[in-house]
Amino acid sequence: MTDQHPITPPPDLLHQWATEYRGNPGESIGEGKKYIAIQAARWGADAELEACCGLLRQLGFDVISDLRAARRPKSPSLKELALAALKRQKVRSVPSLIATEDCDTIRKALEQLDD
Repeated sequence: MTDQHPITPPPDLLHQWATEYRGNPGESIGEGKKYIAIQAARWGADAELEACCGLLRQLGFDVISDLRAARRPKSPSLKELALAALKRQKVRSVPSLIATEDCDTIRKALEQLDD
């Protein structure tokens, strides 16, 4: 699984920014501009997190790793996703597993057991 950055401006905010910049509410934002806006938001959020961690370090607080874990959580592993999918299936019948995304997640996790 790839880590997903938790800071991603919602599409409506990107559209609002594009409208404010261009003055044309009907014009859509291109993929390149969307990418740059997302990266800029992430850079700003990461810079702010680092500044907060630096201040906590200066003040002698020992909570920096906790702050990082809370503000930049790791994506769940395939194993964790498969276990959660199985827990959801406990309340369903076996045929319901066949037609869900849970089935795909569990299958992928089981396939990795061969690796």
